[in-house]
Amino acid sequence: MDMSPDACYRAIETRDARFDGRLFIGVTSTGIYCRPVCPARTPKRENCTFHRSAAAAEEAGFRACLRCRPETSPDLGAWLGTSATVRRALTLIEGGALDEGDVEALAARLGVGDRQLRRLFKEHLGASPVGVAQTRRVLLAKQLIHETDLPMGEVALAAGFGSVRRFNEAFQRLYNRPPLALRRRGAREPSGGSVKLLLRYKPPYDWDGLLHFLRLRAIPGVETVVGDVYSRTITVGEDAGTLSVSQAADHRLAAEIRFPRLTALPTILSRVRRVFDLSADPVQIGEHLSADPALAAMVAARPGLRVPGAWDGFELAVRAILGQQITVPAAVKLAGRLAAEYGEPLAEGWAQEGLTLTFPRPERMAGVDIAGLGLMPGARARAISSIAAAVAADPALFGPQASLDDAVARLRALPGIGEWTAQYIAMRQLREPDAFPAADIGLMRALEVEGVRPSPAELLAQAEQWRPWRAYAALHLWASDTAVIKEAANAKHAA
Repeated sequence: MDMSPDACYRAIETRDARFDGRLFIGVTSTGIYCRPVCPARTPKRENCTFHRSAAAAEEAGFRACLRCRPETSPDLGAWLGTSATVRRALTLIEGGALDEGDVEALAARLGVGDRQLRRLFKEHLGASPVGVAQTRRVLLAKQLIHETDLPMGEVALAAGFGSVRRFNEAFQRLYNRPPLALRRRGAREPSGGSVKLLLRYKPPYDWDGLLHFLRLRAIPGVETVVGDVYSRTITVGEDAGTLSVSQAADHRLAAEIRFPRLTALPTILSRVRRVFDLSADPVQIGEHLSADPALAAMVAARPGLRVPGAWDGFELAVRAILGQQITVPAAVKLAGRLAAEYGEPLAEGWAQEGLTLTFPRPERMAGVDIAGLGLMPGARARAISSIAAAVAADPALFGPQASLDDAVARLRALPGIGEWTAQYIAMRQLREPDAFPAADIGLMRALEVEGVRPSPAELLAQAEQWRPWRAYAALHLWASDTAVIKEAANAKHAA
């Protein structure tokens, strides 16, 4: 993205929505920073500074605008697709890596030095890793103040503040007023024990396509798709609750979360963004993929196609193994039987129609003789038990790695996981935008010309021009494959 001052100022003069989430404007005469779409009067050019992230604007001493509410902007950045290390670091930060550890530990998990990580953050986001984490915490708290009726003490806990005192001090420092002063007075719908938040994305968004994908794979008792609402049971640590997501107006998704522990909210929201791929820039991705004539018509037919994420890495790995060499409905049926046998029922008061079970925890399935149930071949059952034991021993097993190659290599070392499954997990769980299961028959079939399909090697060679968005190319190819759309039989899709 062109970050020259002249280009940035033109963006705010025209209120160009293409820059929303990728540019923030600090106004020196007011001390406030805004989104480029802010409805306020355009400031004078000499009073403007331009920043790549909200964290950079706050580190420069600006406070968030109360009109355009930067916390509601799409979660984008000019670095997307250019710095995989920054993207992986942000995933870990969203998951609380800096709540329990420091920048040195974060850098070690990513295979880089802490000085290099700070340099990358400064280059791509204009802020330090700690500054990014603090800004995310404050902006989530501000959104909770605006959109929920939670008491201030609960807002502080839900946003990840260690104490109410620190919460109050942060808002006094940033906004020169106490948190309660930011709450808008007016009628609110009763929460009914749930937290309801709106999450913005950059249009277009193929909601119907993503919902169709999730509907086909909904595990009985664990997930439902009713109308245009996706719901599922969720677990974070030892606690369990439910989540419902639907499309809302103004390029947003509405998430309703019922969970007994508010401190888990940042983790839950991070996973919601992952499942629904809310950080994608569909325009940038579409323009890149459309340069290949073989994909241009597919991209035009399905603008805003997303890569559906996974709620949990162990769950996705089990789905993938169950789906080997059988159809999608058969794999879903098996997953439902496993959930009924090894999942835990939701506590009274938390269950709702169609949502009664949590997906089995790895600790529960480690060492269990699944083969004794007669549900699947013994080798596949043993693979699931072994992976369960591995995840129980290392809960970060399905977390971001130093690189895509490192992640695939680590996954392939697990029993029952080959190249296709490793790439599929990297695509949906690790959110690697360049993951690509080249040996998938559906991908090769989609590029068939006059009865001749490309080989995996030929497909990989053609996919070079799709980097760094090969995962999105794969989704377009799968969506265009009529045999897959009709749920015919691509066994490796069953995950």
